[in-house]
Amino acid sequence: MTIDTVRPMNPPDPDRRTGAKRRLRPIVWLATLISLSVLPVTPTLAKVYRLIDPSDSVIGTPFYVKAKSEHTLLDIGRHHGLGVDEMQQANPDVDLWLPGEGTAVLTPDRHVLPDAPRNGIVLNLAERRMYYYRSPTEVETFSIGIGRDGWETPVGSYRIIEKTENPTWTPPASIRAEYAKNGKTLPAVVPAGPDNPLGAYRLRLSNPSYLIHGTNKPWGVGMPVSSGCTRMFPEDIEYLFGQVEVGTPVTIVDQPYKVGWLGDQLFLEVSRLEGTHPRAVEEIIPPSIAKGDGVVIDWDEVKRVQQENTGLPQVVGGRQGSKSWHHFDMIF
Repeated sequence: MTIDTVRPMNPPDPDRRTGAKRRLRPIVWLATLISLSVLPVTPTLAKVYRLIDPSDSVIGTPFYVKAKSEHTLLDIGRHHGLGVDEMQQANPDVDLWLPGEGTAVLTPDRHVLPDAPRNGIVLNLAERRMYYYRSPTEVETFSIGIGRDGWETPVGSYRIIEKTENPTWTPPASIRAEYAKNGKTLPAVVPAGPDNPLGAYRLRLSNPSYLIHGTNKPWGVGMPVSSGCTRMFPEDIEYLFGQVEVGTPVTIVDQPYKVGWLGDQLFLEVSRLEGTHPRAVEEIIPPSIAKGDGVVIDWDEVKRVQQENTGLPQVVGGRQGSKSWHHFDMIF
């Protein structure tokens, strides 16, 4: 499936569809409610986002789904390739386990591309998300689990040096010691199978202690829960395993603030870890953009987006002379 990332036109009037109160904020919209009445955890097909303009760096379109009584946010997120943290971040007022029949759940399928080479695999730890570039203008994206506090996934530039199907797991001494502190004993080798925490596929990085792999606990995807490796949904790693080759570059960054253009609209995406000190507002937009010729920044919007910290890209400025970024109706 290929998705063209196009420049938005004037939005429909949300009042006519939803009865929502009109609010004027610059953002891109999609008001459609989608019912997930069948197979809520069956994943959708991988989507290839194609940038029409190579200078753009915003992909996807957020949308709402209408929950059924048996759905959790985890079910809805996995169906759309989204992890638990980003679903909660986008839906702070929705119960994780019991959203409720008919509840409108925002699916945050919009992302600013990280400030990194558009080549191979790019992981952004702050948003728990992977970007796989088929080309500089074609990208796929996946939710990931990353290292927890004290076992952080290291930033840097690496490459894939090994691909293994149905791997065994040899727990390092550090992990065996940690389990022992909790009264658990790990075997020297965990065989392939449903109890293997690596899942069915493993990609080893040029820092060989770190892997990209599947998991036997998929609900941890999208959270900082691993011992430093990168976890993916089983269906996502199976797909990626068939796409990448040994030698594929892997760039790991940690960017809680991402800024990017879509046409004449400037988007800001904030995925700031709760409890961390916010940046000064004037430091969020890089001077190379904020002081660009004809660029206008709405600094009040920048402040609001940082405070709300939804992980969803929002419009905070544009190019002078363009009317397309001013006064967009918003339903989110």
